[in-house]
Amino acid sequence: MQSDKRWLLHYPNQIPHELTIPNETLQSYLFRTAEATPEQTAIHFLGKNITYEQLREDSLKLADHLIKIGVKKGDRVAIMLPNCPQSVISYYAVLIAGGIVVQTNPLYTENELAYQMEDSGSKVLITLDLLYPKAYKMKALTSVEHLIITKLQDYLPFPKNILFPIVQRRKNKVVIQVERSETIHLFSQVMKESREDPVSQLSFQPKEDVAVLQYTGGTTGLPKGVMLTHENIVANTKMCAAWMYQTNRGKERILGIIPFFHVYGMTTVLNLAVKEGHQMILLPRFEVSDTLKTIEKQKPTLFPGAPTMYIALLHHPNIETYDLSSITACLSGSAALPIEIKQSFEKMTGGRLVEGYGLSETSPVTHANFLWEENKIGSIGCPWPNTDAGIYCEETGGFKEPYEHGEIIVKGPQIMKGYWNQPEETAAVFKDGWLFTGDIGYMDEQGFFYIVDRKKDVIIASGYNIYPREVEEALYEHELVQEVVVAGIPDPYRGETVKAFVVPKKDAYLTEDELNRFVRTRIASYKVPRVYEFKESLPKTAVGKILRRVLIEEEKRKQSSSSQVSAELPEK
Repeated sequence: MQSDKRWLLHYPNQIPHELTIPNETLQSYLFRTAEATPEQTAIHFLGKNITYEQLREDSLKLADHLIKIGVKKGDRVAIMLPNCPQSVISYYAVLIAGGIVVQTNPLYTENELAYQMEDSGSKVLITLDLLYPKAYKMKALTSVEHLIITKLQDYLPFPKNILFPIVQRRKNKVVIQVERSETIHLFSQVMKESREDPVSQLSFQPKEDVAVLQYTGGTTGLPKGVMLTHENIVANTKMCAAWMYQTNRGKERILGIIPFFHVYGMTTVLNLAVKEGHQMILLPRFEVSDTLKTIEKQKPTLFPGAPTMYIALLHHPNIETYDLSSITACLSGSAALPIEIKQSFEKMTGGRLVEGYGLSETSPVTHANFLWEENKIGSIGCPWPNTDAGIYCEETGGFKEPYEHGEIIVKGPQIMKGYWNQPEETAAVFKDGWLFTGDIGYMDEQGFFYIVDRKKDVIIASGYNIYPREVEEALYEHELVQEVVVAGIPDPYRGETVKAFVVPKKDAYLTEDELNRFVRTRIASYKVPRVYEFKESLPKTAVGKILRRVLIEEEKRKQSSSSQVSAELPEK
């Protein structure tokens, strides 16, 4: 089964239809760039500049230390760090040592962390001193044998490296002491050790060797470890570079706010920057004022982000006072990009903001709109080079016609090897080499794809299929709506009914009646929310993806409690 790839007719001349995917490892990017431009700035972090030569040297030192403490080819090493120089160094060090990177969210609870460490069988965990108490408790419960502890101030310039611990002590009201031992190691001490050459000790098979174990969000069950090989990520990084054909090697500055523990940040910031010799401007967390100041001062040219980030920036009360004109291109991922946000952000910066699409299982990008050619509002764009895609037809086992809705399926060199230790789950999403995404969408006659919704998020009310994204787009058009998410909630009559969780703009007064009247002019009456809830904020992942499932579970608990109370009330 193969599609007609009609989207290739609309590719700009600068983007090849097919790329040659080299048989090389991810760490080869670092060695090649450091050799070619050793003095080029690789990382800017809160005033500190690190060259590609230093990045390579520090990565080799840590890789050597990992080998000395017993890390062998194929061993899993977890990294639980925010975006900082140590996270980049650790990433390449694990790969150089032959290990498999297990990216871990620093916000995980002890239970979440213990599950991921045990499931992956991680041997080493690299983390911050602030997270040491949590990591130490977890170590006794899992397969983790060694902890490597670093401090953010280890890579801060003077005097920030002196002031930072003082500020943290006042803020957290706790002093964390880490004592070295045979199994507890200090990152700063490792950087002072002499090293051997770990590069010459190992051989790699990029097509087969897993580079990263990327855990999915677990919104429909326990998180699964996605096995991404060196070839998977190398291929996706090369596709990304080809798509951004107007960028200049070694000349771009990428704003790195999307966390590296999310596959989207790993590819579009970390891997792309090192492959192309660009500078990464890293921020350890997304904070609106700090981000605006950083953009104005450091002048990034590329800003991969999530819709909620662009929304938050646009709604800053003093946004007009900041110069954001350095930004030339933004690829938005992790969630649907509202039309109003795209248009407002492009007007504010003068750059291009387009929506892309992908999954942890696809390294992650499979589709994107063209940055400097035709891009269609509301579309996720066209498949990337070397990538095939279609709308699956269950009845025929082939593809549906343009504009017909169905499940999006994809195939390409960036598609995962499978789920870690879960052959049945792997088999469930693969058929004849195609990955079934679980997303419902359609393709137009030109080969541009559109997401309607997650297969599991479709609301079925009185027999009608209602797609939350369509309702959300209609609500986003209201000038007083800042954020919104729509979900199906249990309803005794309709089976499910539509509920909208709405965050109004600051100091705005919104009512259910006003939104009802507004949205009825834009979508069919059966799609209009029957229930509204106004909130100050919405639950999100670390990359800003709104957690629809959390809201649904909260709603179910409310209804369950209400039913229980009703049942316990005495009859009149």
